[in-house]
Amino acid sequence: MLGTLLWIWDKKRVDGAEARCVRALGVGMPEARHIVRRSYGNIGRSVVEFIRLPQMKGQVKRFVTIHGEEHLRDALARGKGVILLTAHFGSWEMAAALLAERGYPMNAIGAEQRDPRISDLIAELRRSCGVVTIGKGFDLKEALRCLRKGEVLAVLLDQDPKDRGLIVPFLGLPASTPYGPVKMAYKLEASVVPVFMVRRKDGIFHDLHFLPPLQGKDGAPFGEDEKDAAWCSNDVLSEWIVSHPEQWMWLYPRWASTEAMISC
Repeated sequence: MLGTLLWIWDKKRVDGAEARCVRALGVGMPEARHIVRRSYGNIGRSVVEFIRLPQMKGQVKRFVTIHGEEHLRDALARGKGVILLTAHFGSWEMAAALLAERGYPMNAIGAEQRDPRISDLIAELRRSCGVVTIGKGFDLKEALRCLRKGEVLAVLLDQDPKDRGLIVPFLGLPASTPYGPVKMAYKLEASVVPVFMVRRKDGIFHDLHFLPPLQGKDGAPFGEDEKDAAWCSNDVLSEWIVSHPEQWMWLYPRWASTEAMISC
């Protein structure tokens, strides 16, 4: 209901989300409208799940089936830290809470919000579930610290860093992409493990999928070639978004800076 109300009220952003969906997926407007409306429904459910996490402490596992957890365990066993690569996809905050619940040392990059009170609320909700927020935005020193300790750092890579990113395809369209995580992975020899929380059709239960760590080109360490690593990271995110388009947050203007460059 929350997602549907937002979808009805937020017409300007909905129109932008539908246009992005048409361009990125090559679908017609009726299909894009259907995808975006379901995406708003997922966002509404995810917001409520996030707010409810303190009350769900110790019970999150009831709602999630995990697949490929050995990829995370094996990567952590190397002692170099693990970067969990994901996107605003499914119920991403619930995924972090579940991993903390299972005893993993979880850290997550702080979300930059226009209202600092929202940033504080996000950090507090995470903290209540055992997830440490790294700064407000990207705090390189703190991120390096937690990886050096052999902990887990969750990164949402589907963000637009404007002129501070590398231009590589995201869903087939040029997009400014953060490359700090791949630089850290190379510097510290940390594993980069993609992870995706997929909401089931019933809207309540989820599947959490871990993939094998990303590898560098032609056997090179991942992150040595920053552009190739960023490209590879975006390809993985894009593949899962194409497979489950209603699970991604289409309302976010992912390609805003590259579109501005083209228009200039």
